[in-house]
Amino acid sequence: MRQIPLGVRLPDRAVFASFLPARNGQALEHVQRLASGAVAGVSWLCGSAGSGKTHLLQAACAAASERRRAGYVPLAQVAPLGVGVLEGLPQLQCLCLDDIDTVVGQSAWELAIFGLLRELEEAGGQLLVSAQAPPALLSWALPDLGSRCTAGTVFQLRVLDEDEQRAALQLRARLRGLELPEETWQWLRKRFPRDMGSLYQLLDTLDEAALAAQRRLTVPFIREVLHSATRARGD
Repeated sequence: MRQIPLGVRLPDRAVFASFLPARNGQALEHVQRLASGAVAGVSWLCGSAGSGKTHLLQAACAAASERRRAGYVPLAQVAPLGVGVLEGLPQLQCLCLDDIDTVVGQSAWELAIFGLLRELEEAGGQLLVSAQAPPALLSWALPDLGSRCTAGTVFQLRVLDEDEQRAALQLRARLRGLELPEETWQWLRKRFPRDMGSLYQLLDTLDEAALAAQRRLTVPFIREVLHSATRARGD
């Protein structure tokens, strides 16, 4: 785990290698260039839940932090703490603000973010943000900030279809030294939510169990793990 500002930690799996490009290849390439310092200004990723926004922001922060000062801020989580959580961030050279639409429309937050953006731009740094909608469709309290974001590079991420979900889960499994057989995938897809967040959480649970038991991800083994988890919860 990487330690970054605000006590937020980036998971080791949040890297570019574990992101399946599919139809989001251009966005991935752009964010990789941003993390290397080759892209300046504002970059905006939008899309529905499960489209990979958080993954790319965390991967960008992890990659950028190898060369420069970088930070990742999950605004949906820290917004209740107040705008003071942004203090000290101007020293960063690459800032990733996840779920910026959580605070859009609130003057204090927008003023603080606008100030950060100006300092980043003057220093040749990057601001990478995510939201469900593109900046032109949000109701900004500070028009100047909305204009700056709208003028930046905007990518709409596409949610993975079923075949791409399978490929993404198999990719994540291989990076952990696991194999996800076709019959196992077919069993999982019929019984669990098909959003990538839920599937990745399930893989985390199965990975830990497989490592402890030195077992493969077969259907009988997964049934055994999930049955044990259910009994532990008292369900």
